[in-house]
Amino acid sequence: MRRLILAIVCVLGLTAKAQTSWSYGNHVYTMKGTLTAEAYDKNATGVVTFTNVPSDYEEFEALYTQFLGKTPHGTAAMMPMAMEIYGRDRDEGLRCIQLISWPTNVNSVVSQLKQKYGTSQYAPANDSYHQRYLPAAVLKGAKPENAYTPQQPYTVEMKASVNKHQDLQFSGEGRVVYLYIMGDGWDTHQRSVEVILQPDKKLHQVFNCPSLYTQCKTIRGEWKGLK
Repeated sequence: MRRLILAIVCVLGLTAKAQTSWSYGNHVYTMKGTLTAEAYDKNATGVVTFTNVPSDYEEFEALYTQFLGKTPHGTAAMMPMAMEIYGRDRDEGLRCIQLISWPTNVNSVVSQLKQKYGTSQYAPANDSYHQRYLPAAVLKGAKPENAYTPQQPYTVEMKASVNKHQDLQFSGEGRVVYLYIMGDGWDTHQRSVEVILQPDKKLHQVFNCPSLYTQCKTIRGEWKGLK
């Protein structure tokens, strides 16, 4: 009996360990943290790392449904990924943003990215308003002084907001989790993100995230892009 109990414990331990890492081809993603929708903890944190931005919608969807979408911090970390994919391919990026977002969040994100990523006679390529490097501004190690070059693997660090969870009382009600994504692209060194979990749902959604597409500090040098 003792051997059986030890065997079960070992299996459970291996299972729990496996859930902290997920791979798609040669792309590796990891997640750890204590942020949950169940209870507010002012000291809760979350960390997501990834060797590469998802190559396309298929990979992004699998990553969301099978791994990162199961936690508030995993879901929040996927918005910078979706923003980067949108910069590479508008159609693919739009599908990614729609997948992980509460419906009202989609237009807010896309309308701003069109302006930040696009150029015109009013905002040419050398204009500071044109900030194609925005997705990198929340990655650990990236700062304007080093042309927003993040450490590798790419790392998104998060912590609980000072705002406690909020239960929404309307059609499609859910619980909103407020958290901060850390980043050196702004003087505050943190960006507010709201993530929602609906009753009887397993996957979270980004409810609101205007801080992620707010103008960051102007780059110094030339951005080399993300893998």
